[in-house]
Amino acid sequence: MKKVFTKEVLIAIAVIVSIGLLYWGINYLKGVNLFTPANYYTVSFEKVNGLKVSAPVTINGFQVGLVSNVSYDYNDGNIDVELSLDKKLRLPIGSEAMIETDMLGTSTIALVLSNEKDNFYEVGADIPGKLQGGLMDNVSNELLPSVSQLLPKVDSILASVNNLLANPALNESVTRLDQITSNLEQLTSQLNKSVPGIFNNVNTLSEDLKTVSGNLSDMTTELNAVPLDSTMRSINETMANLKEITDALKSDNSSLGLLMNDNGLYNHLDQTVLSLDSLFKDIKTNPKRYINVKVF
Repeated sequence: MKKVFTKEVLIAIAVIVSIGLLYWGINYLKGVNLFTPANYYTVSFEKVNGLKVSAPVTINGFQVGLVSNVSYDYNDGNIDVELSLDKKLRLPIGSEAMIETDMLGTSTIALVLSNEKDNFYEVGADIPGKLQGGLMDNVSNELLPSVSQLLPKVDSILASVNNLLANPALNESVTRLDQITSNLEQLTSQLNKSVPGIFNNVNTLSEDLKTVSGNLSDMTTELNAVPLDSTMRSINETMANLKEITDALKSDNSSLGLLMNDNGLYNHLDQTVLSLDSLFKDIKTNPKRYINVKVF
């Protein structure tokens, strides 16, 4: 009986199995699971920004599929992208597939679902595609025009800075700053030398204040020892006596009071002085009348 599984047949079966495993392994590494059921849709783009096969397809950041194929349509010049999506996912009419590019240049597809609840795309249908500008596109479109407008101002600023640096007044200011710094260093050195003496003077002053404080304390003790009560009584008695004397001088009932307050006595004294003055004048004029000198 002839054998069915000859050596050649076994080798052929092994090669076919190996090729199948190799194909499955390559697709698995790309993220394509051949044993997982999926629905396929097509999206056309003018450019894909380096979109690769097996790039993830997400909805609100959650992966629901991947890019299964990217091909160029030579008829209309667009790039057709085939999406392999989860079998359970249904795309409402009006949904869009948007290419997003991150800072590293990696492109992915994000599905933006519409609010339609009743009508859905059929499996294999064409979905509208939209390209979202990446970071470099935003830089080119927004930042570069601003930079172009800013360059003339930068040139004028640099020219002003050059004029300022070439101004002799700036060199003079720098020289003055050097002199001021030198003076500050000298002042600091003098202060460092003077501070110990100041502290010594402060210590001496502190000792003097302690001595004065001790003297004041001794004086306070001596004042506390003085009999203030008897002294105040003596002062009060003396003041009372002075008041009695003053009252007596003002009164007309005492001799001193009469002498100080009697106008008649003042008039008599005034007349007496005038008479004495007239007498002295007459004595000077006629001395013989009053002095009789006999010579023996």
